[in-house]
Amino acid sequence: MRLPTTLLERKKIPRVILSIQPQPPFSRPQILSLMKEAYEMGVWCFDLPSAGHLESFKELKNLTLDEMLIGLCHLEVETGASFLGKPLHQFESKVVSTIKKDVLPSHLSRNILPLSSSSEVFTQKEIDRIAFDSFRFGKALSLFAPNESPFLLVGETYGDWLLALGRIDLLHEMVSRVREKGFLPIFSGQWATFVLPMAKSLNVSAYAVPINKKWSLFDLQRASDLIKKFEKPVISLNPLANGTLMKESEAAFSFLFDELKVCAAIAKVGSEAETGRIVETLKIFPSLIPPRKP
Repeated sequence: MRLPTTLLERKKIPRVILSIQPQPPFSRPQILSLMKEAYEMGVWCFDLPSAGHLESFKELKNLTLDEMLIGLCHLEVETGASFLGKPLHQFESKVVSTIKKDVLPSHLSRNILPLSSSSEVFTQKEIDRIAFDSFRFGKALSLFAPNESPFLLVGETYGDWLLALGRIDLLHEMVSRVREKGFLPIFSGQWATFVLPMAKSLNVSAYAVPINKKWSLFDLQRASDLIKKFEKPVISLNPLANGTLMKESEAAFSFLFDELKVCAAIAKVGSEAETGRIVETLKIFPSLIPPRKP
């Protein structure tokens, strides 16, 4: 069957991208098996959050010889940030402590951040010394190819964190490098109401944030209102709330597509039955053709 699609910078992408996530522990053959089953149902685009997913996708492409098959690879922006010549993740405890102290709303649980082994925080001068790590970023980017993953999900955990530290300039540089290599960048973050206003100036094709009928960070109603008015395309991460909305998938996608006007969603599936349910549900949703810019 033909799945509904949308366009990002005139490039076609399905309105629901499947992320194959079998119950752990799972193996690469399990991922490949579920990809094959989904492909036979008409799925032609897969979320590729790990090296194992990418390898399984490459094998599927070799087996099918289908040039229309595309993936959505993930690039963690931590690979492009260093402090005092060392990868920024080596100072993660200090990063977390700084964000907990200066950024998170006081009413919000601190549990949305990893535990910090230190109370030491960055000074503003130290934050200013966080630098773009061209070598590490280039090495990470070289693992992907535009013919396999024309869109690249850029951000992940450190996307939110660099924004929180006030270093959007580093994100601008990374997005620019991604475009230079022929990819269309999609910025991904976890804190919808924080990320969307803060990252609006990035030259990206779309923004991907967790939003569904049940929750969003930091506040579902505020996130919903923001997305409705947001001028750039938004993609829902976790549209089925970790599977709890799987049996209500029609209502879940209707909330996103009809009410919030989200352009697409990345949905986790762990079995052939779940894939079939989503594919069947998508029959009622139309493709979305964005208005052309004047």
